[in-house]
Amino acid sequence: MRGQTHCSTLSREPQPQRSRRAAGNGAQTPAPRQPPPCRACGGREGEPRPPRPAPPRPGSIARLGRPKMAAAAALTREGGEDAFRRLFRFYRQRDVSDLRGVVDFSAPGGQVFRSQLSISSVSDQDAYRAGLQPVSQWKAYGLNGYPGFIFIPNPFLPGCQRHWVKQCLKLYPQKPNVCNLDLHMAPEKTIDLWGQSKEQLRRKGSSKREPRSLLEKLRWVTLGYHYNWDTKKYSANHHTPFPSDLAFLSEQVAAACGFRGFQAQAGILNYYHFDSSLGIHVDESELDHSRPLLSFSFGQSSIFLLGGRKREEAPTAMFMHSGDIMVMSGLSRLLYHAVPRVLPNPEGTAVPSCLDQALPSDLPVGSVIEHSSDEDWQVCAKYLQSSRINMTIRQVLAEGQKFPEDSDTNGKGQAPSEDSHHEENSRGKRHKPNTVS
Repeated sequence: MRGQTHCSTLSREPQPQRSRRAAGNGAQTPAPRQPPPCRACGGREGEPRPPRPAPPRPGSIARLGRPKMAAAAALTREGGEDAFRRLFRFYRQRDVSDLRGVVDFSAPGGQVFRSQLSISSVSDQDAYRAGLQPVSQWKAYGLNGYPGFIFIPNPFLPGCQRHWVKQCLKLYPQKPNVCNLDLHMAPEKTIDLWGQSKEQLRRKGSSKREPRSLLEKLRWVTLGYHYNWDTKKYSANHHTPFPSDLAFLSEQVAAACGFRGFQAQAGILNYYHFDSSLGIHVDESELDHSRPLLSFSFGQSSIFLLGGRKREEAPTAMFMHSGDIMVMSGLSRLLYHAVPRVLPNPEGTAVPSCLDQALPSDLPVGSVIEHSSDEDWQVCAKYLQSSRINMTIRQVLAEGQKFPEDSDTNGKGQAPSEDSHHEENSRGKRHKPNTVS
């Protein structure tokens, strides 16, 4: 019974195949091995779900500096479960209402400090072309104990978030880019997800029993160098052109954070709903870790957990709202992180007010931002009423660097693993990859 077992919210680790020995000549078939414990809760199939973790004291985790995080990790261990997993499970609960321990960058305090940006690295004109305010008007923050982590609350110009939402729903899922639906559907069925979904989305009511459109079944899209979920590698032969508008946006944000010359070479777009989460993982498959990981969020809000180099270190929880940008660089580039929960935006409106603003009629010369028709935006807005979109952009190779000769060459990636994908009602960054229903 899915609703009664310990694995009803988080997918289980795949079970290893049992080897079979010949029964003849005195050889005996070994007794069946027990299924491995669930990575989410430590239980096994058929066993009752263990009790929910006790909540951390408000603020005891999220506002601790890294020197105190080891002690916090000890406080959050239970039954051999690592500190990160326990906090993940706590915030994953639907009935958690005490979120006072979650860092809110709209009202910074505690371990939050103002971070300096490289204002001269991005001209006001280039910022406008990318749909951004001048860098001098941005607010940027860091966290004590997390060198290289930068949080930029919504620096987008009014109406410009709409462009990126529309691109993520209408343009970026198109071929030759790769999405999760390609693993389960014939190629001709995934050519135009937008065209097959827009009328259904526009008419969609509030009933959960209504069939989902293909866009609502979209979980991830890869751009540029396409990540292979099987081998956890990129390869030279599985590459398609990276979107020029998204590359320009990424270059401006990276330059403002002190990374001039950043090249947007790979992107992973994640599509969340209110029952989705992102498993605990480290982004380490890129060959060049000296360049930052950029993250852009649109739509509903979420809780983001940022931990340490080991899962025994208790993570810091923070809110991410529509338009927020996060940069992981330096010592923070290879830290464990996760998204345990997607939340309604704090304004309590169908979509955040920053998305209600339309683009101005006069865009600057050379702008990568395009106007959306009212019809297109109605579809996007309907989708965002229960969803969040996240774009993560990476530089895979350093200047002049090449893939090793033994790099994966088989093209398509297969199923995402727990530590890199969405989790949604035990569908597998984590959805169970072999289902789309």
